[in-house]
Amino acid sequence: MEKFLLKRRQLLWYLGLGVAGAGGVAALHQARNFRATTESTPIFQVQPSVPPALATENKKMPELQGINSWLNADPLSIAATAAPIASLQGSVVLVQFWTFACINCQRTLPSLVKWHQQYASKGLKVVSIHTPEFAFERDINNVKQAVAQHKITYPVAIDNDFQTWKAYKNEYWPHLFLADRQGNLVYDHIGEGAYTETEQKIN
Repeated sequence: MEKFLLKRRQLLWYLGLGVAGAGGVAALHQARNFRATTESTPIFQVQPSVPPALATENKKMPELQGINSWLNADPLSIAATAAPIASLQGSVVLVQFWTFACINCQRTLPSLVKWHQQYASKGLKVVSIHTPEFAFERDINNVKQAVAQHKITYPVAIDNDFQTWKAYKNEYWPHLFLADRQGNLVYDHIGEGAYTETEQKIN
């Protein structure tokens, strides 16, 4: 089987992610040396700061590619498309990359659930891209259990082949991308925190 390498989980310590108190820090996962067919122990390193977030100005949100299956929804597309694939055009779209065993991802989920409940009727579409690190995270039954546990009712795309991950040039769990109604990327955020700022951007 063809082998491919991606950056693996890595602890990044940095300020300003909404953790209470001056000098608060947040840990997040970075993909490193991922091999799709094997499990191994994560490699953790410490960095003094987080890399700058992806520049989003004047960029279109990439298409969702190579999705293995969908939970809570029929197949979705960013661009206009023919039935039975529904288009997200005309909506504000919030995409999150996560994997269910990532504790930093888990801590973000209550906010995403809340935003979905609060803003779906006003045109927000939350789309969860579940891209696994370990083999047990590739099992859709395990993902279904996590989705039920966290009361996720918005669409969850199973990205086991990392095709959407690569389309977004992503390197992190969790990572949010926000697009306006015209499909333009207007904001992204790596890791936990910045919940107030993200909600302001949604509004």
